[in-house]
Amino acid sequence: MEKLAKYRFNFMGYRRQAMAVSAILILISLGSLLTKGLNLGIDFTGGNLVQIEFQAPVEVGDVRDVLAQTGQESAVIQAYSDRGVIIRLKAEEEDVRQRAVEALRSKYETLQVLRFEKVGPVVGQQLRQEAFIALGLALLGILAYITVRFQFRFAAASVVALLHDTIITLGVFSLTGREISVTFIAAILTIVGYSLNDTIVVLDRVRENWKHLRSWGVDDTMNVSINQTLSRTINTSLTTFLPVLAFYIWGGPVLSNFSFALMVGILVGTYSSIYVASSILDEWFKKSPLKG
Repeated sequence: MEKLAKYRFNFMGYRRQAMAVSAILILISLGSLLTKGLNLGIDFTGGNLVQIEFQAPVEVGDVRDVLAQTGQESAVIQAYSDRGVIIRLKAEEEDVRQRAVEALRSKYETLQVLRFEKVGPVVGQQLRQEAFIALGLALLGILAYITVRFQFRFAAASVVALLHDTIITLGVFSLTGREISVTFIAAILTIVGYSLNDTIVVLDRVRENWKHLRSWGVDDTMNVSINQTLSRTINTSLTTFLPVLAFYIWGGPVLSNFSFALMVGILVGTYSSIYVASSILDEWFKKSPLKG
């Protein structure tokens, strides 16, 4: 009873159930990624570029609404002046370009098409390969740093938690059919940084408590450490999640997928910092107790 009074929540008592939930989510995510794939946006697929000049000033949001009626919700629209826009359409067929222009003409009678051209993807095959290589090197760097700063088992648990968060976020996008663009890549990198920071805070407390509480046993030491950092974890998650939620609700289509990815990442990252990395260490410590 004295030990249990030291913490409110027995997280490690449910670690096996949590690990089962994580395994199911990862299997569903991987299954969707393998069978359904990702809805790659124009940044990855290429398409058509249309430059249009209007007689009067227009709002980008109004242009986007018109294009959405033709099935081009994923069109990338960039205003280069108050009367001019550059539109990137995902499809390469010429009739798609014509339908888009005709739809705009129906609302804005006086417009001038300055240019039509096919464009390649912003993120080409080589850049994608380089991005995967960079991500792999970053994970190796994280593994090396945490190994030096803590121990290899801490590093391995942190990297597994990062992979857990990334795979589930990708799986959610695959299942919902949301478009993958360059901003999604930025969101994934943000999630990685957020999750890693949150996980290291918990693991650092585990290491410190182990020096003084090892006689309590692994589960109790883990529970104390997680409970001690719980208020910090919840406060950080809430203060990050609420502004992102506001972006999702009121930010419009431009910020929708970016903020959605961050919301998923924050929720999954908070969960993984409590359960995934800690559960891995809990099992590892029982087989090979931490020294020092």
